[in-house]
Amino acid sequence: MTSRAAAPGRVWAVSDLHIGYPENRALVERMRPESGDDWLLVAGDVAETVADVRWALETLADRFGRVVWVPGNHELWTHPRDPVALRGVARYEHLVAMCRELGVTTPEDPYPLWEGEGGPAVVAPLFLLYDYSFLPPGCATKAEGLEYAHGTGIVCSDEYLLHPDPYPSREAWCRARVAETERRLAAIPADLPVIPVNHYPLHRHPTDILWYPEFAQWCGTSLTADWHRRFRVETMVYGHLHIPRTTWHEGVRFEEVSVGYPREWRKRPGPPGQLRRILPSRAASEAPTSPEVTR
Repeated sequence: MTSRAAAPGRVWAVSDLHIGYPENRALVERMRPESGDDWLLVAGDVAETVADVRWALETLADRFGRVVWVPGNHELWTHPRDPVALRGVARYEHLVAMCRELGVTTPEDPYPLWEGEGGPAVVAPLFLLYDYSFLPPGCATKAEGLEYAHGTGIVCSDEYLLHPDPYPSREAWCRARVAETERRLAAIPADLPVIPVNHYPLHRHPTDILWYPEFAQWCGTSLTADWHRRFRVETMVYGHLHIPRTTWHEGVRFEEVSVGYPREWRKRPGPPGQLRRILPSRAASEAPTSPEVTR
């Protein structure tokens, strides 16, 4: 067996750690790299409180060669049990400052270049939010989509806890993030493949198997629907849906890397909290063919 010190570095990914659950916190405590050169991409929803996010990212940053983090919706919540009562942009900037203190790469930092096995490739941490453009069937506007969701009782907690201050709405914040991110991605040299890391998928197709289609409106934006082609995407890494699986869209690999809640991962075969290898890429034949649909 190759020793940890001698093993080649690889790029791994995980998301939706939700360490507010003791069982999930224990999974993070057991996470280890194969090599000191391994990178770990953390695609959001680490926890709801700043203290928990700090503990998890500091723990992982002490073990991996580099940790890259992007925010999920849960980190951006202004939760009543969190002493840090910042809202919106101020909360996000507070988390970014904390990550820089820990040596963790964020969407506000230069995109790192992976030059190990499977590289070179640009790892691009993104923060894009959503704009209610993934509407439920039969709905033409955000108002109709929200009305439908309230009628079914499937309403994302963001409606009560994720504040967009100083933007007038979450979709306005999303549009601003998309515009700035599009500019940065366009500046990447044309000969380099890109690994975007975002809490939400860049394309709507992963939401097609949601048990509750109305939840898709909190899962991304149609403004990024062609980014996997425009920006030479090698693999698109995301979370949020709690449906860990690999899909292929127009020849591009989409990798959902969620851990999810204990009630979800206990139902799945295999040990929980396993990291997903991003680079070097797994062959298409290794992709799951019948993923369990959970939420």
